[in-house]
Amino acid sequence: MEPMAETAIIGLPSIESAIALVGDTPDNLKLLSQQTGATLVLRGQALHIAGTDSQVALAQSLVSALEALWEKGTPVTSIDILTARYALDTGQQEELQELRKDSIARTRRGDEVRAKTFKQRRYLTAMRKHALTICVGPAGTGKTYLAAVLGIQSLLNGEYDRLILTRPAVEAGERLGFLPGDLQQKVNPYLRPLYDALHEIVDPEKVANLMERGMIEIAPLAYMRGRTLNNAFVILDEAQNTTPAQMKMVLTRLGFKSRMVVTGDLTQTDLPGDQQSGLQVTQKILKT
Repeated sequence: MEPMAETAIIGLPSIESAIALVGDTPDNLKLLSQQTGATLVLRGQALHIAGTDSQVALAQSLVSALEALWEKGTPVTSIDILTARYALDTGQQEELQELRKDSIARTRRGDEVRAKTFKQRRYLTAMRKHALTICVGPAGTGKTYLAAVLGIQSLLNGEYDRLILTRPAVEAGERLGFLPGDLQQKVNPYLRPLYDALHEIVDPEKVANLMERGMIEIAPLAYMRGRTLNNAFVILDEAQNTTPAQMKMVLTRLGFKSRMVVTGDLTQTDLPGDQQSGLQVTQKILKT
């Protein structure tokens, strides 16, 4: 058994950086301790680390791997800590630094939008490189948000003439006919997550202006039939709720100089029990 080492001390450059690393609750220090086996205590701007030689060394390496964040006062999250630990375990420290530098956009509050995990970085790379990207994963993993942010930023940079966001208006509990308002007002609840992502980056007034000019279109999937989408960034969200025919229809809408991102979660299908998901069929075809 290794003897206890002398307590190592990491001096943090400012109170802001200390708060960014530790956070407002003990959760970050607890997670750092769980990931390294060391005991970490913050005293003023000094982070005290105690444990065996290997535990202290690992804790120092982990805190150092997060330096690009806390040094600038950017709050460190649990995902940041786990990703940094994974990078240390797999020898991807350089890739981690590249991930930190890869900023997609800034929110209206001035916060950077970037990949937080290596899988999110792969997702962003795929969207930038390929005409068609299909992303399947659970809720809360950034599928729709990252696609919408990349799409609106590409539109603002002049890379595309239009940003088209669509999703199937599958009813989950209530029926469209019983919702108040005209057709656009009826489908808005289904498209709300797409609006939310856009409003993170662009003022709602500017989004409305871009929509009036036809540069942003947010519409139910049925509106895509019979169209050819040229020079457009297209996002199909909630693709698990498409039928095979709908999936084929929307994939064949892609025209010249366009890019399409398809996102979905097969565990949240709202289709009737006897109806096969178009996303599931697509996944099977791509695996064969």
